[in-house]
Amino acid sequence: MSPRNRSRAPARLQAQAPAFAALGDETRLALLSKLASGQPCSITQLTRGSRLTRQAITKHLRVLQRAGMVHSARMGRESRFEFNPQPMQAIQEYLDFVSEQWDQALGRLKSFVEK
Repeated sequence: MSPRNRSRAPARLQAQAPAFAALGDETRLALLSKLASGQPCSITQLTRGSRLTRQAITKHLRVLQRAGMVHSARMGRESRFEFNPQPMQAIQEYLDFVSEQWDQALGRLKSFVEK
């Protein structure tokens, strides 16, 4: 890995940390799955079929909002939440970056072993 790529790795990791933390909970993953359909949902709709309270769902949605994975818009008395795919695309780019590093390291190991 070049020194330039090595210096960018910590910045990339730090930028992705909130998204990875948000994805580390099965409730938040389920909420993202519901929102990924493309239809804005109210907290009432997101709570339906769950044993969690509206307050618990709201706390999970705040975590997802801080990570930029969902955003809300006020419609009358309710807030509607929508999925924002951009952070997931950034995660994919980061995982591709890490995968490339591993491929290069394994290639060097293979060359070393086969000598």
